[in-house]
Amino acid sequence: MLKVTNKIGVIVDSLCLPLREGLKAAKEMGADGVQIYAVSGEMAPENLSPASRKELKAYIESLGLEISALCGDLGGHGFQDARQNKEKIEKSKRILDLAVELGTNIVTTHIGIVPEEKDSYIYDAMQSACEELGIYAKSMNAYFAIETGPETASRLKSFLDSLSTNGVSINFDPANMVMVTGDDPVAGVKLLKDYIVHTHVKDGVQLKLVDPRDVYGALGYGGGTDHEKIAQMVASGKYFRELPLGKGAVDFPNYFEALKQIQYEGYLTIEREVDTNPVKDISAAIQFIRTFY
Repeated sequence: MLKVTNKIGVIVDSLCLPLREGLKAAKEMGADGVQIYAVSGEMAPENLSPASRKELKAYIESLGLEISALCGDLGGHGFQDARQNKEKIEKSKRILDLAVELGTNIVTTHIGIVPEEKDSYIYDAMQSACEELGIYAKSMNAYFAIETGPETASRLKSFLDSLSTNGVSINFDPANMVMVTGDDPVAGVKLLKDYIVHTHVKDGVQLKLVDPRDVYGALGYGGGTDHEKIAQMVASGKYFRELPLGKGAVDFPNYFEALKQIQYEGYLTIEREVDTNPVKDISAAIQFIRTFY
């Protein structure tokens, strides 16, 4: 019988509670660690003084929790727009600095959809930004972890293989693959095994084929009335739906087995992107994962 031994994390922001209440709730649910958004508000690097960072780290440790990763997703099509990348790269570096101070060496992010055309200016912009970020992360024995979903696993691997370090690696989200690209997460784990440093545990189902650009956006794509209508239809749940663990199309027994086969020892961090009863759903998710222990 499959035995899962990985630590379980919770994205605190998914609980829709103030930070410290969320940290307490995660501990009470039985989580080993937490992932925290660190882009804006009280957790933004520019808003946390050295003293505040030490105090927060001590508080998290006092609860018996670890930080599995920080989330540094800056939005805006990721690093597709070279004109914005200087500012985004600097902000990303400061988030990584904060992560290391708080005791984790992983920052998860979205970099935008990797184009199929390797000779495009968008590909060049993304490659240049990730090369700089990867070198910076590697110098700190850390990682920027790209979340799976916007493109196929094979295209993502090809992109990562083009970089000089593994400082940019992967935050594996099986539900994003199932809901958007239709990729097989089990095959994806095996293909991307050399890059997986963090994972999300989420479930969902694809209801209708959808262009990933209508989900994640892309530089130079859409912007007109028709695109706005499509985006609204996507958001309405007609194309895919996130569901509680075990209720969607992710094959968790084989997915967890694949992670075990590649000797992944990092966190299984629960993400729940709904506003109704997230505390109940995340608590149930922890119990679902525990059934594999």
